[in-house]
Formats: sequence, C-alpha cells, structure tokens
Amino acid sequence: MNGQGWSTAGHAAWWPAPAKLNLCLHVTARRADGYHELQTIFQLIELCDELSFEAAPVGVIERRDDGLAHSGALAAIPSDKDLCVRAARALLAAARAKGLPEPASGVYVRVRKRIPMGGGLGGGSSDAATTLLALNHLWALGLNEDELAQIGLELGADVPVFVRGRCALGEGVGERLTPLELPERWFLVLHPGVFVPTAAVFQAPELTRNSPVITIPALLASGGRNDCEPVVRQRYPEVAEAIDWLARFAPARLTGTGSCIFASFDSAAEAERVAARVPDRWRVWVVRAMSRSPVFSRLQDRATPR
Repeated sequence: MNGQGWSTAGHAAWWPAPAKLNLCLHVTARRADGYHELQTIFQLIELCDELSFEAAPVGVIERRDDGLAHSGALAAIPSDKDLCVRAARALLAAARAKGLPEPASGVYVRVRKRIPMGGGLGGGSSDAATTLLALNHLWALGLNEDELAQIGLELGADVPVFVRGRCALGEGVGERLTPLELPERWFLVLHPGVFVPTAAVFQAPELTRNSPVITIPALLASGGRNDCEPVVRQRYPEVAEAIDWLARFAPARLTGTGSCIFASFDSAAEAERVAARVPDRWRVWVVRAMSRSPVFSRLQDRATPR
C-alpha cells in the first residue's frame, strides 16, 4: 500500500460489494417517463463481489482485467460501459462541479465477480456503489452519503441502497429508502444459469402495474410478493423449473427481475441440507442476511489511525 491507502500492483486490497435480495417487489404504477413506481424490501446478504483500486495517471479511469477472476460476461463488457468506470467518472465530474480539488491520481479498477449477472442480486449496482464510497475516501473528496446516493441514482435505481448500505424499504423507483431492522436469517440462493434483462421484464405488457401501496407493517406482516415473477416464469422455463423445485422445501421467490431464486431458513444447517440436493446444473449459495454493508467496516478501518 502507498501512503494514500491505494493498492499497488500485485498487492491489491479488496473492497466488498454485497448482493441484495428483494424480499418482495410490488409494481404500483407506471410513470409518464416510462419508469415504474415500486414498493420493495431490500435485504443485504453476505455474497459479495470484490473490487480493488490502483492509482493511475491523472485523468485515467479504466477497468483492468489482467489475470483476475472475471466472469466471461463481465470481461465482454467494454471498459467505458462498465458501471464501476462510469461511477468513478460520475464521481469525478460531481467533484469538479462542486469546485473540489482535483484528485492527485486516476484509478485502475479491478473486479472479482462472484455475484451472477442478470440474476436480480444487484451486483453491478453494488460494484458501482463500492466504487463511489471507496474513491470518495481514496480521493479525499469528502462528499456525504446523500451526495453519493444522488450520483448513484444517475447510474441506476438500485445504487443508492448500496451507497447507504442498510436493509430498507424502497419506494419511488427504489431510491426513496426507509431503513428497516430485519430478522436474522439464512438464505439459500439458487441461480438456474440464465440471464434475465431487467428492461425486458418491465416492458412486458402482461406485467402487473397497479398493486396497491401498503404500509410498512402490513408489508412486513404479509411478506408481499414479486409482481415480476409471473412474467419471468412465463418467459424463462429454467427459472420456473427452479422456483418449483425449491418450493418443495420452503417458500421460494424470485429476487428483483430474476433469474435468481431464494428461500429463507432459520439456520445455516437447514439451508445446507436443501443446498446439498440442488441439481448440479444450477449454482447455489447458502448465505447469511446482513444488516449493514461490509464496505463500511472497510471505510472505518481506513479511517482509524495506525
């Protein structure tokens, strides 16, 4: 590590970017701009991507793929289109607009991708949020959480919940967040190996768009549902098969717009027993719920004098 806390080549310090589950997802209206009004409960889970940030020449912001563990899908995304690169550039633009001192370096971003893409777990949004939080610290910009969340919203509706790093009720397009204390639990998360594009689900004519808005206590008591699940079921038989398989053991639900399925358990042992029976053609994780994103522990460690 150098004096500013940057990683140096070959000695990467990795920053976590956690996944999320949508415990429910109600689509309450379609707005004039084409976006949808939602009610959803975001639950953070301990499945994480990892990112590292290496000082680069001033003005250079790039993703580096050299020899690190990328999924094929991520490696196929051009660096300029990568959400982490876009987040870093948006952060720099916001800092310049506020007249803050120019950072003393650019950045090379590396990603160890563990969260499947197109699975409804928010991996790309979480990577973008960790980039905003880490570079705000490493570049010593001093932007507050509200400012970072606003930058994140311009990148994607799920980015603000990861910037704030707490389980929450999400409303609006998902950016109006009310922190929630959710019970301790374990989840089995199952990925049936398909990519589901969010835009296609929200554009589907058969999508329910008039679910009534309900109170937080009523939502927590009922458990809600996922209005996107019937659309994904119909269009992706692999997802329908996975939901039906997991439902034999516990109530199963799609997260976000898919394609990952989850069920909750009171203990890791219960979840592991079911995970041991998952067909080999599917990926499976047993993960614990988190109330706070681990990226904040990393930030606190960085801020603590040595």
